[in-house]
Amino acid sequence: QVQLVESGGGLVQAGGSLRLSCAASGDTICISRMGWYRQAPGKERELVARITEGGSANYTDSVKGRFTISRDNAKNTLYLQMNSLKPEDTAVYVCYADSAGKTGHFYGRTWCGPKYDYWGQGTQVTVSS
Repeated sequence: QVQLVESGGGLVQAGGSLRLSCAASGDTICISRMGWYRQAPGKERELVARITEGGSANYTDSVKGRFTISRDNAKNTLYLQMNSLKPEDTAVYVCYADSAGKTGHFYGRTWCGPKYDYWGQGTQVTVSS
């Protein structure tokens, strides 16, 4: 129904920057919110940032002022600009999308069914000291 493919991860020195991208395809009209989670060893999965279809964003405290989430709805693409990276940002970053408020409705000819959330494969971000 919806497929998410991340790109942009890699190895970067502390203080550096990366920009992650997440390209959505399929029934993208069913996407409401999008965001980025990260999973680091010894830690629970953490919601890093999330953005609504209208552009309202929120962030976990540890990345505020350093990361910026954005989306280009016309291109069905989500971004995460990561600046001033720290070693503790090292994690697998996973793109997320959900259908909040859209399940059970038609949008154009597309029926947004009960599937609520979608996940990408993840991209590794490693920040060295």
